[in-house]
Amino acid sequence: MARTLDRQSPLPLWAQVLDDLRARLDAGEFTERFPTDRELVAAYQVSRHTVREAVRRLQAEGLLDRERGRGSFVRTPRIEQPLGRLYSLFGSVEAQGYEQRSIVRALTERSDPEAARVLGVTADDPLVYIERVRMVADDPVALDCSWLPAAIARPLLGVDFTHTALYVELAQRCGVTPTSGWERIRPALPTAEQRRILGIGPRQPLFALERVARAGSRTVEWRHSVVRGDLYAFVARWDGGESVSTRLERDHIVAAPRSVAGG
Repeated sequence: MARTLDRQSPLPLWAQVLDDLRARLDAGEFTERFPTDRELVAAYQVSRHTVREAVRRLQAEGLLDRERGRGSFVRTPRIEQPLGRLYSLFGSVEAQGYEQRSIVRALTERSDPEAARVLGVTADDPLVYIERVRMVADDPVALDCSWLPAAIARPLLGVDFTHTALYVELAQRCGVTPTSGWERIRPALPTAEQRRILGIGPRQPLFALERVARAGSRTVEWRHSVVRGDLYAFVARWDGGESVSTRLERDHIVAAPRSVAGG
């Protein structure tokens, strides 16, 4: 349900409508269809201009598609990526029935002190740098930038990465298979260059990913990626085993009550 707007607030009415529509979208309220402008005008008791400004900004953020004569539609992610294990975007996309290809922007040998530090090699050691735009059908979905030690990854310099996965080629050509690592995911807004590469607006949300992959005890890849939030979703699943409260108590996370909030 639409909330009542505060007409004494310094926040413009369109911004209040926008905030409420975002919250309702997050709650899954518009799974069947998105309201028409007329319905939003009646629900919020505002002008059509106010409603259109809020809806325009939802479009700019990549949350809605609007078609002349047909109205607005909630944009749902096409690709779902399970969390909790090492994964390949290539494999995830292909497994869900989409064609994946890459546009290679860079495939070179170079040095980079920060990447060398993360990879555990000396600052002037040569590295292999791979930068790819990941396409699903005709849509650019992600920009991937990977650093690998040249001592193990130099054979990759001759690979055509248009329709193959980095980890497949790393295993087949270099004899290296990542077995562990970590990945950090955070929300981000695109830079001007990322907007140009991915064909998105300035307020369309992204996932920014940083990954370190290891083969045994050796760090073999440091990756930075940005992934479009309108076309990609990360999904965590759990079974009906041990309850959350039991696990927290077992891991000594639950302590004596204090003035703190958990979640």
